[in-house]
Amino acid sequence: MASKQALNPPRGECTQCWLHAYDSREQHKHLKPREDCPACVDHMLNGHGNMIVGAGR
Repeated sequence: MASKQALNPPRGECTQCWLHAYDSREQHKHLKPREDCPACVDHMLNGHGNMIVGAGR
């Protein structure tokens, strides 16, 4: 289970980036060694979208 820190990014941070950084082992446990995370790759290519905490408020 993700830690409280991983699930509660501060204002101005991306929820996906924060979760994958602070709960990396759990989020990426399904990957083989040296395999890229499809969600991370998609996120790097397509940006944060509406995942920034507090954006637009």
